[in-house]
Amino acid sequence: MSTYYAKKGDVKQEWLLIDAEGLVLGRLASFAAQILKGKLKPQYTPHVDTGDYVVIINADKIKVTGAKVTDKVYYHHSGYPGGLKQETFAQVMERHPERIIERAIRGMLPKNRLGRAMGKKLKVYAGPDHPHQAQTPRPIKLEEYHG
Repeated sequence: MSTYYAKKGDVKQEWLLIDAEGLVLGRLASFAAQILKGKLKPQYTPHVDTGDYVVIINADKIKVTGAKVTDKVYYHHSGYPGGLKQETFAQVMERHPERIIERAIRGMLPKNRLGRAMGKKLKVYAGPDHPHQAQTPRPIKLEEYHG
């Protein structure tokens, strides 16, 4: 018997909804990255985008452990001399809480064309509302998969 490789047309992608309220950032990010990659499906193929769409709501109610609220710093550079910018976790959480989850999950995806395609299937919203009711996302819980 030969190894099964999924083809692009064979993959049925569904929409999943995750409520981030009270969840720890790293655990949520690794779980969502697995879904986006398609690793929880039996037809997972590394070179094909077999993952599902992920909608995350209540990003403003995420938790982190330890002293990360004050100690964790996000850096980015403008490309110009002296253009290093930095913000703490608390500052980013105040302005754009959805960016924290997006950055954590995209850091766990492949750094190539396929990873960028997987990242586009991630939709993160700060509050409990999202504009994807037409896709009827199926709510899932982290505990169902990790015990």
